[in-house]
Amino acid sequence: MQSTETSTPDRGDAQAATPRSDTELLTLPKSEQRKRLAAVGIGNFMEWFDFAIYGYFAAIIGAQFFPSGDPTAEMLSSLAVFAVGFVSRPVGALFLGPIGDKFGRRTVLIITVLSMGIITALIGLTPSYAAIGIAAPILVVILRLLQGMMVGGEWTSAAAYIGESAPKRKRALFASLVTATAGLAFLVGTIVAALLTAALSEEALASWGWRVPFLASLVMAIVAVYIRRKLEDTPVYQELERKRAVGAVEATSRGLKVRAFIMTLAFSGIFGVSLYYFVTYSNNHLTGPVGMPRIDALIATGAAMVLYVIFNPLVGMLSDRVGRRPVLLTGVIGLILWSLPAFFLMNTGVPALAFIGLVVFSFFVACCAVMNNVLLVEVFPASVRSTGSALGYNVAYALLAGPGPLIAAALVAGTGLLVSPAFYVIAVAVVALAVLWPMLKETKDVDISHG
Repeated sequence: MQSTETSTPDRGDAQAATPRSDTELLTLPKSEQRKRLAAVGIGNFMEWFDFAIYGYFAAIIGAQFFPSGDPTAEMLSSLAVFAVGFVSRPVGALFLGPIGDKFGRRTVLIITVLSMGIITALIGLTPSYAAIGIAAPILVVILRLLQGMMVGGEWTSAAAYIGESAPKRKRALFASLVTATAGLAFLVGTIVAALLTAALSEEALASWGWRVPFLASLVMAIVAVYIRRKLEDTPVYQELERKRAVGAVEATSRGLKVRAFIMTLAFSGIFGVSLYYFVTYSNNHLTGPVGMPRIDALIATGAAMVLYVIFNPLVGMLSDRVGRRPVLLTGVIGLILWSLPAFFLMNTGVPALAFIGLVVFSFFVACCAVMNNVLLVEVFPASVRSTGSALGYNVAYALLAGPGPLIAAALVAGTGLLVSPAFYVIAVAVVALAVLWPMLKETKDVDISHG
């Protein structure tokens, strides 16, 4: 059949074209919306719980698999392996992104959640360096590479699935579920780490206690797969399939795709760097260089995480009213201005002051987090959304976010300045602002079924 491809309006210039009636044609019943929110939320929680527990037990994992007798060196080795998990993310995007565009967003969500559960459980089962020597760190690195590939597909597929299933006027609120459940996963990871630390001796925690949550992830993965298998794909993807069947998919320019990719590098980069500073590095910073007792640090970071989870839907509702651009720019500028004060407060070693520094920091992280997820849906055309968003997001994470905790620890070790990690956040935020200020136009009312 003859193709009826048409040109696409530039989403960067304004999405000013009047959007089609996707609110009317593609809106699901509320019961179905709740079902999809629950399915994506549960699986997303499981995936990020796995990453959280690695971050919180980084010091113990470093001693188990990279023993050197120097706690700083062990921490750096562990955080380096944490960063390795991000190097493989673009590979996962190249593999899983096209699957999402060709076979549907739901397919990727099933693959990622099951694979992540199996891989994380295998990390929990890997013998220590003392038991099997050099094979131990090699196995952990391989598993982290595979884990990173799966997470790379999960986040952007979850964002696409939720965004394409959401009512237009609540798209950012629905997107906030993905970021909120990730925050909740890190919060639960904090609680689990605190309980295990309080309940077990240091010897027991180091030998087997840290492994328990890794093994539990397999059970959560099985539950998540069972729930996700019952889902249908998104209304946007189903419409895309109908268009493909009659050769009516709208053409999209190369320039639009490049523009979307560059913007994604910027907003995903600053989101990822700030998120991992908040959820992974801050706890290690407080217990390591600052010297705060582990329980006090976990309480301070955990309490801040509670508010971060609450901030996410509030940011989503605000964005659905005022737009994406003002909320995202507030987050980026806030990180530029607040990162140094946040580290000054953490470096006092006083839990209450550390909490204040982290809470304000977390609000700006939430602004970047929710906008990241809704923009991943709104800046890419439907036919390349899974691939384009996965590549942009995961390249940003591999280059900027994944190495973030390692760079932070290296800055402290190299300069001796406890505030030096803030310099990296500020630098990334300044570059992101320079990209987004001129390039990002308002996308709140864009038609996400186009293309």
